[in-house]
Amino acid sequence: MRLIRTLFAAALLSSVGLTVNAAGLEVGDPYVRAVPPGQPNSAAFMTLHNTGTEDRALIGAESPAAETVELHTHVEEGGLMQMRRIERIALPAGETTTLAPGGLHIMLIGLKSELAPGQTVELTLIQDDGERLAIQAPVRRLEPMHHAAAH
Repeated sequence: MRLIRTLFAAALLSSVGLTVNAAGLEVGDPYVRAVPPGQPNSAAFMTLHNTGTEDRALIGAESPAAETVELHTHVEEGGLMQMRRIERIALPAGETTTLAPGGLHIMLIGLKSELAPGQTVELTLIQDDGERLAIQAPVRRLEPMHHAAAH
């Protein structure tokens, strides 16, 4: 019963962008990128703070919003940024790991419906110790960076 209450509280808090804490993992400001109609993929971003004393890792995620959910990063190859699937995202003890555009993120591949601002997406984060944390991530429109702001 306690686990159900914890997961319910985590879902409620994450739906408004606040930090949630369960199973030694604090999830802050989760959100999913809004995409234009017909776009088959999106991505989820957040901060992950390992409150424990042992290193952990995020080894997967699930969502009913997509056919496939994968952990990804961006790497530079031949002067170009390339997106690559990875098997795990390290969560060092006592540290915060940021999932953000242009870096580590969770890919939602094969979206089952349009993602528009104001909606929420259910995500389940899976840690290497088997712990699962269900969160609700609001859908946000991300404004493209202006060229001048990137310098």
